[in-house]
Amino acid sequence: MKKFTRAEKIIWERLKGKKVNGYKFRRQYRVMRYIIDFYCPEVKLAIEVDGPYHFEEYQMLYDKIRQSEIELLGIRFLRFTNYRVTNSTSEVIREIADFIRTSASP
Repeated sequence: MKKFTRAEKIIWERLKGKKVNGYKFRRQYRVMRYIIDFYCPEVKLAIEVDGPYHFEEYQMLYDKIRQSEIELLGIRFLRFTNYRVTNSTSEVIREIADFIRTSASP
């Protein structure tokens, strides 16, 4: 397991314990040969918190390929920057909750 960044700690505190719409999230969840930062199996939602290195050309290409492969399993992604999680935590959690609410609807 990798060490959490400050942003990942912040978002995990808001996700754990079924705090978002009553759904359980797992952290550092393995899918195929990849690790997803946070995952909600009930709605097949992956949440990635991206630090500065995710904006380097090589990493952006790797992330795109990785996400495409995982999406073939029906898993959908929400991506947030460290900055956004740290500075707009409530907005990020509201976006996740809205995504779950619309995804879980029949």
